[in-house]
Formats: sequence, structure tokens, C-alpha cells
Amino acid sequence: MAKVLCVLYDDPIDGYPKTYARDGLPVLNGYPGGQTLPTPSAIDFTPGELLGSVSGELGLRAFLEGLGHELVVTSDKEGPDSEFDRHLADAEVVISQPFWPAYLTAERIQKAPNLKLALTAGIGSDHVDLDAAIAHGVTVAEVTFCNSISVAEHVVMMILSLVRNYLPSHEWVRRGGWNIADGVARSYDLEGMDVGTVAAGRIGLAVLRRLAPFDVRLHYTDRHRLPAAVEEELGLTFHASTQDMVPHCDVVTINAPLHPETQGLFGDELLGTMRRGAYLINTARALITDRDAIVRALESGQLAGYAGDVWYPQPAPSDHPWRTMPHQGMTPHISGSSLSAQARYAAGTREILESYFAAAPIRDEYLIVDAGKLAGTGAHSYSTRS
Repeated sequence: MAKVLCVLYDDPIDGYPKTYARDGLPVLNGYPGGQTLPTPSAIDFTPGELLGSVSGELGLRAFLEGLGHELVVTSDKEGPDSEFDRHLADAEVVISQPFWPAYLTAERIQKAPNLKLALTAGIGSDHVDLDAAIAHGVTVAEVTFCNSISVAEHVVMMILSLVRNYLPSHEWVRRGGWNIADGVARSYDLEGMDVGTVAAGRIGLAVLRRLAPFDVRLHYTDRHRLPAAVEEELGLTFHASTQDMVPHCDVVTINAPLHPETQGLFGDELLGTMRRGAYLINTARALITDRDAIVRALESGQLAGYAGDVWYPQPAPSDHPWRTMPHQGMTPHISGSSLSAQARYAAGTREILESYFAAAPIRDEYLIVDAGKLAGTGAHSYSTRS
């Protein structure tokens, strides 16, 4: 019997939903580019339900207990006396979400001698110390592509919200006002602007495809250049580095994984090279930016707006300066956890667990670390300190 420790975010403040706004979800036949959707043998949930919170349990309890395994689900993950730390000592599998990450530091991995699999229900495994996972023979896997389009849609929404000054204008209505001049004093058209993405993987490329109809000039930088046919189709301008690209852009969206080369990338120096009044969107990872440099750039007017869905740490403390800095459109890391995405990452989590417990290979595209080295998607997207 294995202990599976699952860390999920809390239920809604009014309790777990009894009804939902819509009846079911659209049926998808696959991901762009041909990757298949998750293929577990079965699921024990209804697509469209809230699965990512504690009561949702990712729909895993019946499956795991039916195999004789123990499932512990908690939202308590901070500090040495947390429920997460108490159960980690004898857990074989840890499941976490990027939205409410259970940080598997080197110290925590050292204290978890039974740990064999660190599974991300979603995309992004930077909350796991990959060097420590490699050293201790821990397999790291995530449900690649499950919420890439969800995040790409969120990016486009945030770009339009900032450029068109949507949130402050909406707030005038909520206050009972009709303040047209106040609403439009910071409102522009996206049309004709230069928009660039830092990384053009699954999310970044999806953002570019969705922005092309807005008649913008599109730019990108990535460690892997896109095929010439894609560049021609979308009218893309490739830049060898982020530093080369950002001076040419009115809007920059960060869609890169967090690793040693990207940590702290957007600090005072890089922000100072951007066009005055540019907009920065970050749904990737907060540590790709310098927290206080972002605040300074907004207060000085170097940035006209910053919209982010990622924070450090997560959850962010109540006094985090990004909550109150000017001209921001922050959200609490919800971009990849729509009810639509939850159905896919819950199914993908079960698929990975089915493979693991059957001692069968886990899909290569799901792997980040395996057999003591970066593997699959991890070898393509991540780097380590060693």
C-alpha cells in the first residue's frame, strides 16, 4: 500500500458547489499539434465539477482506495508542523498544483525517504527542487498541455484589460459613476502595437495565434526557434534573446518556465530598456521578475501596466506590494485552473498514477525528471544548477 499525499487549495468560502453555472463542458478531440488528451482507463468525476479544491480530491479517492492505497488530501502546506510535512515523511507520491504549490525543497525531499513520484496536477514543476529530485531518484511528472490554452486565453484577456483600461472603468460603474473621461484617459487600441512573447512553447505560441487577428506586429524569443512556416504564417519576428526583443515591444508576455537562466530576468536593468509605457504580462512564474523592480517601474511610469497571475510565495501574504501597486491587474493564479482545465489535469493525473502503479512507462511528454536526469518535456524546457 502506498500513501498518496495530495495538496489542493481550499474550497470556496461559501462551501463546495451544489450547482454550477453551466451544464457540462464542450468536447475536445485533442490538443493543437496532435498530442492526445489524457487517456486514463476511467474517471470518477463529472467534467465541469470543481476538482482542484480539497473536497474535489481530483476525483481520485475511489480509484486509489480501490487499489488499496491511502489518499491524504490537505490544503495545509506551510511550516514544519503542517499536515503536509507530517505526512510527507512516509508518502510515496506527492500531488500538488502550481496554483497552491507544495514546495518540495531539497530539505523536504531529504526528509521523505519513501518519496518516489512528485506529480504536478497542471503545468510547471518549479516548486520541486529538480536537482534534489535527480539526486534522490524521484520521478517528477506533470500533465503537459492540460491547461496551456486556458493560460493563453487568460494572457489575451489580461493584455486587453490593461491596454483598454478595463478594470478601472468597470470599477466606476460599480461605484455608481459614469466617468467616461477617467475611464478613457489610459485607454488605447491594441491594433498596431508590437507584442512579444518570452518563450513560444505551447502557451506562447497559442498566445501568438490568438493575437494575430488583432493586426499587431508579433515578436518572440525562445531557446528553440519555431519552424520557418510558422514564422511566415503569423508574421513573426524572431529575436535571439529577451534583451534583444523587449526594446521593440509595446506589450511583453512572459510564457517561459522558471529555471536558473530566467530567475530574476525582469529587473530594473531590463525593465529600463523597454519602451516607456509598455505593458508586461506574467502568467509564468513570479520569480522571473524582480518583485520590487516591478513596483518601481509602475510608480515611475516606465511600465503603463502589469498583469500577473503568479506570485511568490503562493499564496501571497496580505501585505504583498503587488496587491496595491498602481495600474495592475493581478489574479490569484487562476489562469490554468478553469473548470475546463481541471477536467483535463485531473484525468491526466489519474493517467500518470495508473502508469506508475502498474509499473508501466509514463508518457514521455509528461516527464520532467526520470531515472536520475531531466527527461521528456523537462529535458526540452528546464535546466538544473548542476
